[in-house]
Amino acid sequence: MKDNLYSFIGLMQKAGKLSSGDDAVEIEIKKKKAMLVIIAEDASENTKKKFINMCEYRNIPYVIFGEKDGLGYAIGKSSRSVIAIKDKNFAQGFLKKIDNQNNGGEAFVNN
Repeated sequence: MKDNLYSFIGLMQKAGKLSSGDDAVEIEIKKKKAMLVIIAEDASENTKKKFINMCEYRNIPYVIFGEKDGLGYAIGKSSRSVIAIKDKNFAQGFLKKIDNQNNGGEAFVNN
């Protein structure tokens, strides 16, 4: 099931609807262009805290999902701690896929 979500992330990358990496995602959040932020489960506690606080302050939904290597691989780059989805429909689709998984503990969703 996780593979399905990684494939969906790859599709969003091909469509040009993602930003990845700390600096790029931070810019998207501050410009309010991020519709959903994906934070890797194995990101450092500081990174998680930083992006969770940024998202909550600006009312942007976020999920804790996947591993850094998996996220990077899905978008054809080196490992990534954070990814921003810049398209509302893709963001809703990703959240729907996570809800459908319902595997408990696989992703934390805040929206």
